[in-house]
Amino acid sequence: MTSARREPAATTAAGQLYFTVFASGCVTLAVELSASRLLDPFFGTSNLVWAAIIGLILLYLTAGYVLGGRWADRSPYPHILYGIIAWGALTVGLVPFVARPVLQWAIAGMARYDAAVLLGSFGAVLVLFSAPVTLLGCVSPFAIRLAMQDVTRAGNVAGQIYAISTAGSFVGTFLPVLVLIPNFGTRATFLILSFTLLAVAFMGLGRRCTRYAWMPIVLIGLAWLTRGQAIKPIEGSLFETESSYNYIQVAEYGGARYLYLNEGQGIHSIYDPDSLLTYGTWDQFAIATYFNSPQSARPPERVAIVGLAAGTIARQFTEIFGPVPIDGIEIDSRIIQVGREWFEMNQPNLNVLIGDGRYMLARSTQRYSVIGVDAYRLPYIPWHLTTREFFVMAREHLTDDGVVVINVGHTNDDWRMVEAMVATLQTVFPSVHVVNLPGMFNAMVFATRQPTMPENLRQNLAHMPHPALREIAIAALANLYPVEPSDIVFTDDKAPVEQLTNGIALQYLMNVATRRDGQ
Repeated sequence: MTSARREPAATTAAGQLYFTVFASGCVTLAVELSASRLLDPFFGTSNLVWAAIIGLILLYLTAGYVLGGRWADRSPYPHILYGIIAWGALTVGLVPFVARPVLQWAIAGMARYDAAVLLGSFGAVLVLFSAPVTLLGCVSPFAIRLAMQDVTRAGNVAGQIYAISTAGSFVGTFLPVLVLIPNFGTRATFLILSFTLLAVAFMGLGRRCTRYAWMPIVLIGLAWLTRGQAIKPIEGSLFETESSYNYIQVAEYGGARYLYLNEGQGIHSIYDPDSLLTYGTWDQFAIATYFNSPQSARPPERVAIVGLAAGTIARQFTEIFGPVPIDGIEIDSRIIQVGREWFEMNQPNLNVLIGDGRYMLARSTQRYSVIGVDAYRLPYIPWHLTTREFFVMAREHLTDDGVVVINVGHTNDDWRMVEAMVATLQTVFPSVHVVNLPGMFNAMVFATRQPTMPENLRQNLAHMPHPALREIAIAALANLYPVEPSDIVFTDDKAPVEQLTNGIALQYLMNVATRRDGQ
């Protein structure tokens, strides 16, 4: 009877091998989530971005599984596995530095609405993840080969390896979003993940680690050379930070401060100490109750703002109507800090609620004269704030003469999103009015709990308590826009908001390209 031949894996303790697989699984998922945050400031947070990231990451992992299995059969030695991990760690750390010039190229494409540049830069950045993710994909099949000492236990060994790797992936799902990115930033997160893997590799390599000692030196040098650089420099930049939800920028032009999120194509808040009016979407919320008949129109008694941001709407309501109670709902607590530090969002009548807009409104015991919805993650409205069920719930939180106001996007020749929103609101409210904002990609949709007419706004001009309010109303009257509702009604079961918005954005880019080619 001959004894079974020991594979080289026997020289690697099972505990060390399992820890290696756990760390690899953790970093792999952390890299995937961090990839989205690397792209957010330039391409936004749409489902299209997420689909591209997840799809390509899965392809890279597939390639890694195949490559790792073949590699392990040819060279089943622990130092080969840990060498692969070292190279994977290095490429993880290099991603944000190599991506930087490509992402700067994307800024130019965004400014010109150049679809070719945007798609090219987006694809180029995603390709950068091919090396680290493919190398990390090699780890699990390689570890199975090293752990395999008895073919009769092959299934058990493979199950243990994949279970431990998945446990690491579970940790990696939460680590960057809840801990690393909010506290250290995206670039530092990639470096932390990289150095973590390097430490695992060096422990496994033992004395052989000296041949890889240059790797952390390179990463430290790049970090030192790029220290203090803005993630996405823009003119007038005062401040930038990252949160669990957003990349946040504050810029100042002409004495006014502006809040930008993620790709920065929309302004989310404005603070101008010399002007109450912004001549943008924020102003329009203040006139909501004056769509009611002159007999019932009056200043709001309580206001809810879903999508408070840095408090532009809250400031306007307070200065126009006095200390009216305002419940400002914002999902991102970091934006609230930015609002207080940079936008003077310190109104004593403002009650800030941190959480999802629909959830927090549903929990409220208050009834409101105005519920304003301004919760864009441009160019997208969160779908669950557009459905019939949401508006039914909102109506229940309105006073008898209350009004819902929602900011909806469109292009000059594509009003499909506005038409769908009007159709949805008309299933819940007796009257819906639309005000177009000239020179902007926005329309304000007003849905009143009582039957109302646009002419009411004109009749109420003389009773408005503040000159700024009358100025807003006069501009709204000049831009009332008749909208034919579409056949689409958004529901919790079916709300193709992103599909509709993607179509509008794609058509707009195609129109821009056509006009550019025709010049």
